[in-house]
Amino acid sequence: MLFDKNAILGFVLLALMFLGFFYFTRQGQLEVEKQQKHIRDSLAMLQPQVDSTLVRVDSVQRATQTTIAAAGQFVAAVNSTEKETTLENEWLKIVFTNKGAQPKLVQLKRYKSIDSQAVKLVQGDFDKLTYAVNTEANRSIQTSDLYFDGGEVTGNEDGSQTIIYQLKDSMGQGIIHRFTLPKDQYMIDWVIEIQGVNSLLTQNSINLIWQNEVRQHEKDITTEKRETQVGFWTKNEYDYFTLGRSSEKQFEDPVYWLSVKQKFFNTTLIAKNNFNSGKIHCSESHDSTGIITASTANLKLQLPAGNSTAVVPLQIYYGPNDYKILKSYNIGLQDVINLGQGVYAFVKYINKWLVMPVFDFFKSFLGSYGLVIALLTIFIRLLTSPLVYTSYLSGAKMRALRPELEVLKARLKDDQQAYAMEQMKVYRSAGVNPLGGCIPALLQIPIFFSLYSFFNATIELRGQNFLWADDLSSYDSIISFGFNIPFYGSHVSLFTILATVTSLLISIYSMSQTPNMDNPMMKYMPYFFPIMLLGIFNSLPSALTWYYTVSNVITLVLQYVIQNFIINHDKIVAQLELNKKKPKVKSKWQERLEQMQETQKRVQQEKNKTSGGGRKS
Repeated sequence: MLFDKNAILGFVLLALMFLGFFYFTRQGQLEVEKQQKHIRDSLAMLQPQVDSTLVRVDSVQRATQTTIAAAGQFVAAVNSTEKETTLENEWLKIVFTNKGAQPKLVQLKRYKSIDSQAVKLVQGDFDKLTYAVNTEANRSIQTSDLYFDGGEVTGNEDGSQTIIYQLKDSMGQGIIHRFTLPKDQYMIDWVIEIQGVNSLLTQNSINLIWQNEVRQHEKDITTEKRETQVGFWTKNEYDYFTLGRSSEKQFEDPVYWLSVKQKFFNTTLIAKNNFNSGKIHCSESHDSTGIITASTANLKLQLPAGNSTAVVPLQIYYGPNDYKILKSYNIGLQDVINLGQGVYAFVKYINKWLVMPVFDFFKSFLGSYGLVIALLTIFIRLLTSPLVYTSYLSGAKMRALRPELEVLKARLKDDQQAYAMEQMKVYRSAGVNPLGGCIPALLQIPIFFSLYSFFNATIELRGQNFLWADDLSSYDSIISFGFNIPFYGSHVSLFTILATVTSLLISIYSMSQTPNMDNPMMKYMPYFFPIMLLGIFNSLPSALTWYYTVSNVITLVLQYVIQNFIINHDKIVAQLELNKKKPKVKSKWQERLEQMQETQKRVQQEKNKTSGGGRKS
């Protein structure tokens, strides 16, 4: 397709104007924000100054008095000193605190966050695990407000480590928290033992509060928010919901486990005897805070009646969304990984049974994940090559019938309905299916969607570099603008440009092999889609755009080889002529189609006669 030089120059100037507009607009916004900050600071200086230290001390004193009043027989556990103890294995580092007898800091030692520090799944004051215990009549206190005794680490024969916290009152009633960290696991065991259930708990139930602040760990927070979900196992199957500005889910049925899943990591709370009911609320924060969501779950554990002592077995998973690791626990936890969900749920089977085994096979003897993806692409294209050949063969047959169809079009140019009927007869006579080239292409769409899910969810690609891309799990960026261009983004992805260019070359080659089209929109439509890829693919993982680039190059090679060396055009013409001489047996569908066309033709003829008679009178 050729363009006038002036048109090309116009497009270039227009693009430069847009870039200049967005750049200077952004600079103007920054200047306005700077002025507004100066005004706010000036106004703040005019306000009466309040000693923040005194306010903070007063607030703490009031909170302490309230806590002491609620502590009852556990008042000795209110005023104490916080003590931290660390358990760690090859994969996890967990800092426990005796305040609430709970994890205070959880680090994944093998994974780095955007600040180049270890990924932290628990940190800060918001994260907690707590529940209320009765202290006196009509009084209760949260365990997170009490300082437990103990906290010593014990080594076990299997290499695991156990830490035990206890809280006792003057009557011997109390609570024990026992945490065990295996030597090679991301899953920790948490056992709650309550002595004096009837007096410490209301109606023999624990109302566990689990707060979890999910922080940004990937460079693209928009994608990370989109991939963050709450998953849960209930009624012996997995379900989930995605996050909005404020999301809430009520659980009426027993829940085996509840998971807050980020793009590549998750924190999951598991009740071996099920949570009886509960709810979870998630609130989204602004991108500038670096917080994806803050979730608060209220989960009810109903204990057997009549027992003075109860043992509640729980587990907590702090770790990566690694399919093999999650599957090894045999509780369906691997389903939190989005290999295909919603209307595209069927593609997860393509990923599980085809893409993942082949990917793992190539990974077993190749050190470069870029080469692994290239070989995976070649394998998939070889697998689908019969479909590609069928598509090209159908196109060749259509081109062979072009002269005959052109004669029909010239003869019936004023009667499109008659031309459509005669066109179908030509196809049927020659034994050609006009949809033969479309169906194979449609069958390849599920493969693309499966790979889209796979490359978005595979943690093994995280941090893996290839060529100029420093992380195959995220977009590659050769230029960053510092501002956002609508539909395009704030950066330039070179793999996306290569995917777009190769897609455009495929369209140009295909159009050169396609009959001329009278409809201008249909003529230029094949060129629109490659251009749209610039915006659609720019923020996708570079693994996916690299796959698409390799796939397009293979398509170009296959097109050229099949069209010029495999398909024998003279033989096709001869076969079509032979098909025309064979007796034809109409299918019921063809018969019904012809009847409909004949009916429509007669109706149209009657309309023409009526309108013609009216004009004559």
